[in-house]
Amino acid sequence: MNGTEGINFYVPMSNKTGVVRSPFEYPQYYLAEPWKYRLVCCYIFFLISTGLPINILTLLVTFKHKKLRQPLNYILVNLAVADLLMACFGFTVTFYTAWNGYFIFGPIGCAMEGFFATLGGNSHHHRTLSLPPAGQVALWSLVVLAIERYIVVCKPMGNFRFSATHAMMGIAFTWVMALSCAAPPLFGWSRYIPEGMQCSCGPDYYTHNPDYHNESYVLYMFIIHFIVPVVVIFFSYGRLICKVREAAAQQQESATTQKAEKEVTRMVILMVLGFMLAWTPYAVVAFWIFTNKGADFTATLMAVPAFFSKSSSLYNPIIYVLMNKQFRNCMITTICCGKNPFGDEEVSSTVSQSKTEVSSVSSSQVSPA
Repeated sequence: MNGTEGINFYVPMSNKTGVVRSPFEYPQYYLAEPWKYRLVCCYIFFLISTGLPINILTLLVTFKHKKLRQPLNYILVNLAVADLLMACFGFTVTFYTAWNGYFIFGPIGCAMEGFFATLGGNSHHHRTLSLPPAGQVALWSLVVLAIERYIVVCKPMGNFRFSATHAMMGIAFTWVMALSCAAPPLFGWSRYIPEGMQCSCGPDYYTHNPDYHNESYVLYMFIIHFIVPVVVIFFSYGRLICKVREAAAQQQESATTQKAEKEVTRMVILMVLGFMLAWTPYAVVAFWIFTNKGADFTATLMAVPAFFSKSSSLYNPIIYVLMNKQFRNCMITTICCGKNPFGDEEVSSTVSQSKTEVSSVSSSQVSPA
């Protein structure tokens, strides 16, 4: 094996030279130069300073404007809450540990950081071949949105209205799935250990330790928390695009439908690209490490895609909220004390008849997000 395994850690470097030390007790500068840890701090600080305000503003605007308190927007709020959890319990801890060059909070702190990061939001370094927590709530929120769009737009169940009850059921579903992802390592099915540059924690898919059943957990995560969501999202959005194109073909002279088609298509493409951009690099590297246990790899190889996936907490609200015209207008007026200096006040576009919903389609009209 080209790494060093301890009781609660795995360092991706052989200890033949005797330099490897516990990532809970000593700086890990033999894995990466100190400036790289400082670079991580700068990156995490950027995500905190931008992601926190955007997600907090999303919640503030929703609670301030009653017209935004629509059932489907509950899911968007859930998404913002997940991203905030990731920022508060994941980013801040990672910033502090990276500044010190090692996971200063010990094994218990590592388990808690890994759990909350996986539970809360989208998005970051704490995942197995699936997505992590803050990752998981955010991921399953996107699945709920995808299913809602498919049901409302493609009408497999006839005319369907997404109610507050459906929204609350969807939110409960996201947290149940997130817990089913984040909790097992706390109870012996796998474990949370430092990964990458050893300043953040994730499930153990590095070692063969039979006491933790890592391989079965990773397979469970890969299938249930990566393959299934990807299939659902791609199927739902694929059918959505087909439905919008069909609607446009039936109304060739309708400028409204043509505009709706373009906006919905653009939104869907951004959703899929955002999802794949954040998670594919991590999933690919993690899968390679899992299938090549003992292979030689650097801490940077794992750290780069892991920290890159953290950016989802920033562009999630941009894609899912700011591209919604009414939400965007309410956000601007909130920031500018009740006025919109861009002159785009309460656009009552015929393209967006149901303005506060992410998507709604009638027999003659499609509403983009």
